[in-house]
Amino acid sequence: MTPSTVSREARRRDDQGSATAEFVMLGTLVVLIAIGLVQLVLALHVRNVLLSSAQEGARHAAAADRAPADGASRALEVAGASIPGVSAAASAEAITVAGAPAVSVTVSAPVPVLGWWGPADIDVTARALEEQT
Repeated sequence: MTPSTVSREARRRDDQGSATAEFVMLGTLVVLIAIGLVQLVLALHVRNVLLSSAQEGARHAAAADRAPADGASRALEVAGASIPGVSAAASAEAITVAGAPAVSVTVSAPVPVLGWWGPADIDVTARALEEQT
């Protein structure tokens, strides 16, 4: 048979089940894209929370009569309250910025790749100028 002599009924039989196969392939692709998007949003959320925690810790440590260690503990307190279940670590040090005394707070936590668990750490650093007494 040549393609011009194939009946409509024969062509319809050849297409049976193709809608189901297309739906499964497209559905899988859409689900994978959605999961990837959720993971990206989760990683950005953790980064933003850590950065906010580091900024809060730096401001706290820069206040009059505070030590850099107070800033690190404040950053951990804020990070722990904001993203429970993620183990964060913080460190703080006194630095100089353009000749002025300042405090630098660094917070690190795992990057969530599979839900809340991740193989790599993200480090964020915030600085604040110390208050003069």
